[in-house]
Amino acid sequence: MAKARILIVDDERLIRWTLKEKLTGAGHAVRTAATGEEALDLLTEEPAEVVLLDNRLPGMDGLDVLRLIRDMDATVQVVMVTACDTAEQAIRAFKEGALDYVIKPFDLKEVMSVVERGIDTAYLRREVSHFRRRQQQRFSLTHIVGKSEVIRRVTRTCGRLAASDGSTVFLLGESGTGKDLVARAIHHASARATRPFKQINCAALPEHLLESELLGYEKGAFTDAKARKKGLVEMADGGTLFLDEIGDMRPGMQAKLLSVIEDRRFRRVGGLEDRAVDIRVIAATNRDLDAAVGDGSFREDLYYRLNVLPIVLPPLRHRTSDIPLLVEHFIRHFNGLYKRKLRGITPEAVALLIAYPWPGNVRELRNVVERAIILGDDEDISAEMLPPEIRSPVPKPVGYRFRLPMEGLNLAEVEEGFLRQALELAVGNQTRAAELLNLSRDALRYRMKKFGIATAPGSAARQ
Repeated sequence: MAKARILIVDDERLIRWTLKEKLTGAGHAVRTAATGEEALDLLTEEPAEVVLLDNRLPGMDGLDVLRLIRDMDATVQVVMVTACDTAEQAIRAFKEGALDYVIKPFDLKEVMSVVERGIDTAYLRREVSHFRRRQQQRFSLTHIVGKSEVIRRVTRTCGRLAASDGSTVFLLGESGTGKDLVARAIHHASARATRPFKQINCAALPEHLLESELLGYEKGAFTDAKARKKGLVEMADGGTLFLDEIGDMRPGMQAKLLSVIEDRRFRRVGGLEDRAVDIRVIAATNRDLDAAVGDGSFREDLYYRLNVLPIVLPPLRHRTSDIPLLVEHFIRHFNGLYKRKLRGITPEAVALLIAYPWPGNVRELRNVVERAIILGDDEDISAEMLPPEIRSPVPKPVGYRFRLPMEGLNLAEVEEGFLRQALELAVGNQTRAAELLNLSRDALRYRMKKFGIATAPGSAARQ
């Protein structure tokens, strides 16, 4: 039996002494109290894993004490001790959160068995509680690294969305911008933080396997269905379902997902009845879904159902002021992971990182820092430790923000180029693209028509 702190609460001195002798002999740290008020004072001074609590006490009733103990610390396991065996008392005790109850006169072997189970349960719940706290700290919105205005705006929006519990969230951005981390941050900042967070990459599975993973299946639904299996939708009940790369989901599965989002109901593969579920859906894509809707590969009704609260995550090349902070963050992380003592990064190396366009975004920067820490010594990251493609950046113009070349330029081409870049950065969101160019949405649409850019702007921008 694991050693633990145990509190005995009983107004009979002989019972307190008997239980204390037995439990102390088993190696536990045991305290006693004659009243509920005294017990609560002792628990305030020092917590316990298990409380043996008499149901009838002078002053405060045992069930009232149980209720207050559970309010103080839900991981404490309370075993009620009662002189009469009635179903009504047992039901009331269990409703208030008691682990079990024993009847006077009790068998000490029975008491020791119940206490042992209580100790195991208390330690397990405290481990789970500790893990949840670490997860909340790790994925807190305050831990989104960056002080640029664009990332501050993303963080503020995520905070507001986390508070609006039932809303569907749509994350847009290039690969490597941190959509999965933002999804987790929203979950852990919401009222669903203690409930499951389930994630699936919609591009990683063929349609029939994706349906089974999401919705589950009944025994005999297909050849290999030897037993019933819950899907991620069901396992995420009360929590959050994160659908990464939803733009790669096939149309047949899109229709079933639309039903889940709109009705909060689903049906297992091979099942005959619908099941209710309480989930928040967070979807993410790096594709241009306007274009996918246009060519028929993505359902228009699902797109508009997802696109209620979009968040556009900026590529790293559009928030280069955050690069030094990200590098510091990754150095601390990998120093701890690889037991290194790298001090920092040289100014020359920082300048090269800022000049690089980062096609792989934050994920690529993370890999660069990890590589430097593994291959380097315990000094600063220098320019020589960076990959060759980063050591040869394209020089930036000086003087004016945009320098006119000596041979001149075609102003219309420049205007079209910036228009396409804005649409690419906004992942096809015309409202956001207009904001980036300080234009009205009508003005943006006029220019799109002028340059023959289709309403599927993301794909047009990549042509």
